[in-house]
Amino acid sequence: MNKKKLSDTLNHNISIYNELANWKKYLIISIITLFFLSLYVMSFGLKSFLQQLINGIQLGSIYALIALGYTMVYGIIKLINFAHGDLFMFGAYISCFLGNYLIAQNFRFPFIVVLLVSMIITAILGMIIEKVAYKPLRFKPRLAALITALGVSLFLENFFALSPRDVPFPINKIVFGPAFLPFPALIADQTYNFAGISINNIRILNITVTILLMILLQYIVKKTMVGKAMRAVAFNKDACLMMGINIDKIISITFGIGTSLAAAAGTLFALNYGQLQSPYLGIWPGLKAFIAAVLGGIGNIPGAMVGSYLMGISETFATSINSNFGYGIAFVILIVVLIFKPAGLLGKFTKEKV
Repeated sequence: MNKKKLSDTLNHNISIYNELANWKKYLIISIITLFFLSLYVMSFGLKSFLQQLINGIQLGSIYALIALGYTMVYGIIKLINFAHGDLFMFGAYISCFLGNYLIAQNFRFPFIVVLLVSMIITAILGMIIEKVAYKPLRFKPRLAALITALGVSLFLENFFALSPRDVPFPINKIVFGPAFLPFPALIADQTYNFAGISINNIRILNITVTILLMILLQYIVKKTMVGKAMRAVAFNKDACLMMGINIDKIISITFGIGTSLAAAAGTLFALNYGQLQSPYLGIWPGLKAFIAAVLGGIGNIPGAMVGSYLMGISETFATSINSNFGYGIAFVILIVVLIFKPAGLLGKFTKEKV
């Protein structure tokens, strides 16, 4: 079979799939998923399956907090903020330095203070970046904003990677350096075993904090005046201007909320793994969270959550088989999903005037 026949056959099968009723599509996906999960259980056992499932939910929680920032910003101004992963990194470093200071001062329960302060400082940085780098390009072609976002990302990575010994005051007080840093033990690590399946209190904390923050975000978006304004700006900016809504203020608030969630993810990520590799550590988590947001339907908050947990669980299972496979599974899933559902799992097609 030559390439043309293979392409025609694939396109024909995709068109047949797209014409199926939704329940039939979900049935096919469920059968395929159960088939692969059954293979895993038969190969590695039920205990290994449950252990990796717990690990995947924890990793998916990290991705979910990052992906929510991507999808919120895209939903309101149609911008892919590629610097978002670096703000995740910034939040982790702020938590590291503040955590070490509080522990040295014998501060009780430092985790809550570290988490909140990191979210606030990172939110301020995110809002500053939006005002300085993105606001002047709001009514310019999207490509200009996209290239600027890549530039901001590269600047943050390379600026914070400067060694404090090699730069003058006061820059030496705000750069992190390229060295590995141990993350402080903000809470005592305790491991619990249930029928051969182990889970520690840090993983439980990660999942719990993520769920609470997602519930809080949903409340803000659905029940508050700020959330209603955010949804209105995402729907029609021109109408919002006529209604007296301050679009600039709402966009800044959106950036602040999104980047604060990235900072929370950075804190939880560093607490779980216990080490900060370098100021480049946000690249891979940021990229995978972006893929998760696209997978769920970029601009759709529930879609970002679903895509993130699917991504985290899939990556964990794949990594348990082969570490290299774990790195590539995100892209495989993305390609397959976008072939059959280009708008993402929960995304919807939108028409644009040209």
